[in-house]
Amino acid sequence: MRFGIPKETLYEEKRVALSPAGVDALVRAGHTVFIQSGAGLGSHFSDEEYRTTGAQIVYSAEEAFARSEVVVKVAPLSEAESEMLVDNQILFSFLHLAIGKKNIIENLLKKKITAIGYELIEEDERLPVLHSMSEIAGQLAIQEAERYLESFVPGGRGILLGGITGVAPAAVVILGAGVVGVTAASAAVGRGAQVIVIDKNLNRLRNIDINFRKKVTTVMANPYTISRGVKFADVLIGAVLIKGEKAPNLVTEEMVKQMKKGSVIVDVSIDQGGCIETSRITTQSDPVYLLHDVIHYCVPNMPAIVARTASYGLNNASLGYIQNIAENGLSNALIGDPGLSKGVCTYNGYCCNEAIAHTFNVEYRRLHVFSSN
Repeated sequence: MRFGIPKETLYEEKRVALSPAGVDALVRAGHTVFIQSGAGLGSHFSDEEYRTTGAQIVYSAEEAFARSEVVVKVAPLSEAESEMLVDNQILFSFLHLAIGKKNIIENLLKKKITAIGYELIEEDERLPVLHSMSEIAGQLAIQEAERYLESFVPGGRGILLGGITGVAPAAVVILGAGVVGVTAASAAVGRGAQVIVIDKNLNRLRNIDINFRKKVTTVMANPYTISRGVKFADVLIGAVLIKGEKAPNLVTEEMVKQMKKGSVIVDVSIDQGGCIETSRITTQSDPVYLLHDVIHYCVPNMPAIVARTASYGLNNASLGYIQNIAENGLSNALIGDPGLSKGVCTYNGYCCNEAIAHTFNVEYRRLHVFSSN
């Protein structure tokens, strides 16, 4: 098969879809990989490293798209990229279509693209590709929050996350006990913070209770407990995920107004619209704003801050799915791996993700694939 890897165009996105090792694995198996010149530079992978593995360097995104059967990306499609897609292509990427523009999904449907969202692929009730990025985002959430608690930041609270002898540590309140939330809790506990995790899933809270050996306080989520937790927090981490859907606003603007002056919000859910009413997208170069005397950090592509680590992690998590299609063909791969098939958002001109179809009022059909054997 022919694979195309374009350079990411999302502002400040430095990740690349496959590392040289991933490209090498595909080339060794007899496949052809076209990679746009400079696609790996943000992760410190040179064109020469890719050329050494057998990749063919192309010099425009248009060429990377046009010469490939499978396009492999990181960030959600832009409108311009959706126009570059070729009829009947396969697309691997984080899609986040629920918060995208309607004309992007219309292009996917019109061109009969098989669009596979990394954030939707399942394995044993987990989201394995998203998991790798969530681990990074969870650690970075605490790292960034710690920075903005410092006194040098305009409006900063001026407190040490772990406290010192005789001085209490910061209170870190985490909404959501998924991968981001658990990883953030682990990072915060490791720094000595007081940590509270709020979630509506009792089993998840029970696992935290067991795994952290009572070092983390767990609380069942409802408007009352969320309101109390938000008011208590020095750091509030939004880590809510509803697979394939826009994140719900669990924290209202009135709750934010009750927070301590100089406290920090890190809304990791901003990738899916944010779970805090006062959140709006920021960038790596301008990551925070002050509202109601609360510092808001709402960078959607947080793993790009550590692009090399993130690119390796994405490669490790996604390559097996890409190889499955390369070796067995699309139909057989989807039939043989139900978890992969759950990642399919559009197929053969129709939308096969019910939540996305409902959001954009397009026809929904269940995915139905025939074996190519």
